[in-house]
Amino acid sequence: MCSCVRSSRALSPVLLPRLLLPQTGNRLAGRGLWTSPHCMAISGDSQPLPLPSQARVVICGGGVVGTSVAYHLAKLGWTDIVLLEQGRLGAGTTRLCAGIVSVAKPISIECQMANYSNNLYQQLEEETGVKTGYVKTGSLCLAQNQDRFLSLKRLASRLRVMGISCNIIKPKEVAKLHPLVNIHDLVGALHLPTDAVVSPPDVNHALAVAAAGHGVQILDRTTVQQVLVEKGQVLAVETDRGPIECEYFVNCAGQWAYELGQASETKVSVPLHGCEHFYLLTKPLQEALPAETPVVIDMDGRIYARQWQGGLLSGGFEKNPKPIFTEGRNQLEIQNMQEDWDHFEPMLSALLRRMPNLETAEIHQLVNCPESFTPDMRCLMGETPGVSGYYVLAGMNSSGLAFAGGAGKYLAEWMTYGYPTANVWPLDIKRFGNLQSSRTFLRHRVMEVMPLLYELKVPRWDFQTGRQLRTSPLYDRLDTQGARWMEKHGFERPKYFVPPGKDLLSLDQSKTFYKPDWFDIVGAEVKCCKEAVCVIDMSSFTKFELTSAQDQALDLLQHLCANDLDVPVGHIVHTGMLNERGGYENDCSVVRLSKNSFFIISPTDQQVHCWSWIKKHMPNDPHLHLEDVSWKYTALNLIGPRAMDVLAELSYVSMTPDHFPSMFCKEMSVGYANGIRVMSMTHTGEPGFMLYIPIEYALHVYNEVMSVGQKYGIRNAGYYALRSLRIEKFFAFWGQDLDAFTTPLECGREFRVKFDKDTDFLGRESLLQQRQDGVSRRFVMLVLEDHDTELDLWPWWGEPIYCNSQLAGTTTSSAYSYTLERHVCLGFVSPPFGPEGLPTPITPDFINRGDYEVDIAGQRYPAKAKLYPFSSLFTQQKRRKEDIELGNLHGK
Repeated sequence: MCSCVRSSRALSPVLLPRLLLPQTGNRLAGRGLWTSPHCMAISGDSQPLPLPSQARVVICGGGVVGTSVAYHLAKLGWTDIVLLEQGRLGAGTTRLCAGIVSVAKPISIECQMANYSNNLYQQLEEETGVKTGYVKTGSLCLAQNQDRFLSLKRLASRLRVMGISCNIIKPKEVAKLHPLVNIHDLVGALHLPTDAVVSPPDVNHALAVAAAGHGVQILDRTTVQQVLVEKGQVLAVETDRGPIECEYFVNCAGQWAYELGQASETKVSVPLHGCEHFYLLTKPLQEALPAETPVVIDMDGRIYARQWQGGLLSGGFEKNPKPIFTEGRNQLEIQNMQEDWDHFEPMLSALLRRMPNLETAEIHQLVNCPESFTPDMRCLMGETPGVSGYYVLAGMNSSGLAFAGGAGKYLAEWMTYGYPTANVWPLDIKRFGNLQSSRTFLRHRVMEVMPLLYELKVPRWDFQTGRQLRTSPLYDRLDTQGARWMEKHGFERPKYFVPPGKDLLSLDQSKTFYKPDWFDIVGAEVKCCKEAVCVIDMSSFTKFELTSAQDQALDLLQHLCANDLDVPVGHIVHTGMLNERGGYENDCSVVRLSKNSFFIISPTDQQVHCWSWIKKHMPNDPHLHLEDVSWKYTALNLIGPRAMDVLAELSYVSMTPDHFPSMFCKEMSVGYANGIRVMSMTHTGEPGFMLYIPIEYALHVYNEVMSVGQKYGIRNAGYYALRSLRIEKFFAFWGQDLDAFTTPLECGREFRVKFDKDTDFLGRESLLQQRQDGVSRRFVMLVLEDHDTELDLWPWWGEPIYCNSQLAGTTTSSAYSYTLERHVCLGFVSPPFGPEGLPTPITPDFINRGDYEVDIAGQRYPAKAKLYPFSSLFTQQKRRKEDIELGNLHGK
């Protein structure tokens, strides 16, 4: 490239290009002065309008995310909305972002948000009269190898479920669509014809104009210093110009959202961290690129490129990102970020390999703009667990423009209706706890996250940074026995145990969409669970104790839970905690320890969400107490027919079903340790027991169990074996199969709903109405046929399900069943809509007589669908076949 680096470095930071700065509408000289009577922004030495003394909601952040929230709240009828910006409106990251709106995102909810944003930006000009620079260019996601190509095919299957146009194309078609792309090393690509580019400042301007037209007050150069909280509720916002009383506060501060959360006396955790992000601008090429030239996303080369003013804009996500600190929340930090050509050189080389004709292009500038990233590459959305009325929308992981429209819509719905119209749990800020707020953790994690945005992510991959943050007391002991680890909610959990003599390094590096290298290891663990006894450390599960002086604890649980908790002491109840719509907010097991004391066990990632849900509905009663005891107990799951023998020998108590019935809990001595809560359940459908052990006794009890268990063939097992066992038994798990939109009637759990109990529980009316109207979707079990485990792609989750050649639903989880010797998928299916476009009640005939197929990366495999587990039927058939073969053998 010409006009080389030296002249580019000589550019002053104040000359950073303002991409397609708006020169339309009511803006004055691009300075950000709004002339709408409903909206005021400050420019030059003009005097600011008075700060309102009160508002219903205050939004902090005048970028595209903040203006989107304001716009959507106003569209939903909210009034008294104030938006505050510490600098000029849209002068932060929004001004510098690349302007690409693509639906090529890793999870479905992000694809939905990006698709909505695309449609919104397209119609904003008509709505506001402000040009947004919207051009439907389409985009090309390139694949340099077969694994990448498979990941794009899987993405294409998901997008088609959402009705988003996409095509898998050959390299020659790529060359026809983009004249500069070198195709010699490509194996294929995904073409997304509806993707677009826009002018980010213009979109921001249009959203602000539309919001102002609905009465939103917008004030720039007003800094939020802290949020005032009283009794756990937002009370007011303190700014450098005075306070504003408000009921709701929305933190859309982007780069500074973390510091803003920490600035208040009541601290709010907003786990994100900034990194420098570089992109290159060229001058117009000799043959200027047309405005409709497709965006190129070359993830294997770690770069993206789009047309820009006849030239090219190209950036990427390097392997060695540069994290930045942002204390002080000063806009000048963005203005003063420096070029770094040495750092950008690998991406420049990748660009020239992909587009060799750019060798003669003239450089206009290298732009360095900050982007904020979260610990799991997903944005932060929702109400914070500690402060009612405090909402967050931040941490966009370099997709702020693509997400802003949809994310603003969902957050506005959340604030209006209590929850969005889509399942946003993967983005809910309550998926994190305070443990992820360490600045050191965030700094280290984002150095891994930023490169991962373009890394090939195969199923079951794990983060490598910020590990061993939360561990069981048995961690070192299990590690020396070959445990391979995964992380959930910051907690280390064993995946499987590598037997002595296996190559650990090759197993750790095995990444594939096909049969994994741990297949036989997990199979041996499953076999042991079924024939002998295994022990799984499940200490990561969330554990609460709810106690009261009288009946308050029971009354609260009866209101929150669909099942009946008024059971004898020692009994265990599986139940859902439902919302008003009848959907699962939590799926848990509750033990009645005493008349007024209950032990609640929930999934690992429910720790913050479940706590928040219970506290939200708890009366202000000093005699009612909720305690998080997750850290107090180590949980061991003894699975298998010999589990009762091991425990009987250690406790000198008979553990047969006659003496220790199913779904029962008793405090016992195990070895020398007293006070062990032993429960006759395993979360898998296999026989066995859960042991909840005070942490000081954990190592002793584990050693005793392993020692006594040797004669019974005991071995360690991990969560992969647990997953296989629970899926073949048709057990649904919250966060994978169950969510806030899934009701017990839809997943075959009506038997856990007690409509006739004395207390009116949350969601009861919705479930009664659904029972009357009929269920329009159903949780099913699908066993794949004509699927070669050795050679074919594996299903993992999110695969489309077809019934009679029509799209019927998607899988929510899947695993190989070592019992059935086939793949099993769980998921929801729905019949076609009725003649008036309304949902149709589902019938057993639709499920039992339908011809089902599961789409894995574009290849459909036939499947049998059932409403009950296959395992018993297949076990009987297998035994009958073995008996016949054995009889034939004896007859020869």
